Amino acid sequence: MKTPFLTLAQAEKIAQQYPTPFHIYDEKGIRENARAVKEAFSWNPGFREYFAVKATPNPYLMKIFQEYDFGFDCSSLTELQLADAVGASGDHIMFSSNDTPAEEYALCAKIGGIINLDDITHIPFVEQILGAMPETMSCRFNPGGVFVMSNGIMDNPGDSKYGMTKAQLFDAYRQLRDKGVKHFGLHAFLASNTVTNDYYPELAGHLFTLAREIHEELGIHFAFINLSGGVGIPYRPEQEGNDIRKIGEGVRNVYEQILVPAGMGDVAIYTEMGRFMLGPYGALVTRAIHEKHIYKEYIGVDACAANLMRPAMYGAYHHITVLGKEDAPCDHLYDVSGSLCENNDKFAIDRLLPEIEMGDLLFIHDTGAHGHSMGYNYNGRLRSAEVLLREDGTAKLIRRAETPRDYFATLDMTEFADRLL
Repeated sequence: MKTPFLTLAQAEKIAQQYPTPFHIYDEKGIRENARAVKEAFSWNPGFREYFAVKATPNPYLMKIFQEYDFGFDCSSLTELQLADAVGASGDHIMFSSNDTPAEEYALCAKIGGIINLDDITHIPFVEQILGAMPETMSCRFNPGGVFVMSNGIMDNPGDSKYGMTKAQLFDAYRQLRDKGVKHFGLHAFLASNTVTNDYYPELAGHLFTLAREIHEELGIHFAFINLSGGVGIPYRPEQEGNDIRKIGEGVRNVYEQILVPAGMGDVAIYTEMGRFMLGPYGALVTRAIHEKHIYKEYIGVDACAANLMRPAMYGAYHHITVLGKEDAPCDHLYDVSGSLCENNDKFAIDRLLPEIEMGDLLFIHDTGAHGHSMGYNYNGRLRSAEVLLREDGTAKLIRRAETPRDYFATLDMTEFADRLL
């Protein structure tokens, strides 16, 4: 059972000021989850969560995470600029990118962030840009093949464009050591959106063993091991969510088994969660504006895939609650669709929901990560507002909705300004 963090009365009040569709975030839930993550890894003095900015790049939300001493995982120039804008610097910024332009490495170095190298060929590239290597550097590992967990969950890192082979990794650390790097990090991402408490401990076991092997062969000091992201959320109501405290304890067990006996008990554990940190604490609120009765029953809403791409792009499931009808029987079969000129612009297909009347507000769950951030302007559709539901129940606009003026802003308006605007 999924319960909205917003009531019909609250949603209607907010919609009077900020018309639908809009993304809304639950500050209370975000803070409770942040505290749980810190507690889960409190056994590791150097632990830090680096929130994956790409999941939800909004400085107001980033400022909340700063209160818990979180850092930010950035993957582009603008994400680095966002982290800098909220006051993050130094070891509170992790720069994990690929096919990286020179100016992005330069900015990361300028604000003191940690560079996480995606490829061995980037070593001379970075050295040419910076002149000398920073004292702390990290490398991303890709083991290749298929990553299979003990519970049967699997992913395919061998088909991923990210990271280095094991042989390249050893060579990269050797080169970096010889170029004056003093402290090293190890990073890997092997599975996406895992809904199991086993993923981080199993990944940690692989990375801890590898770090110990590299340490023993090259004599280098690992300052941190970054478990990256991959801890998922239960999008479907029948799924049981992850228990971050059990996950933290599982990582602790393998840490004590592998690293501590090797004299590596000072290694900090880093994570880079986006979906787990924000996914369940965001929703897309949209209003039913049309109904269509042909070969199927359709409900048309004022949001579209431009506001939430995941269902159209991945066929992803997002639960839907009709606000005010939480206890009504789900006895009507609908496709819930948007207005794009694409047949995959659907938030739900053959979904049993309560009877939907025109004007009803639909609460589309779990859009707090990779929701608004993946928006786009196809068909000239405009991206929606972002609203923060504060702990005291009030609403704060943290990103206004786009206007036609925004859409046309990058055009040379010399010939068209009098007509378009």
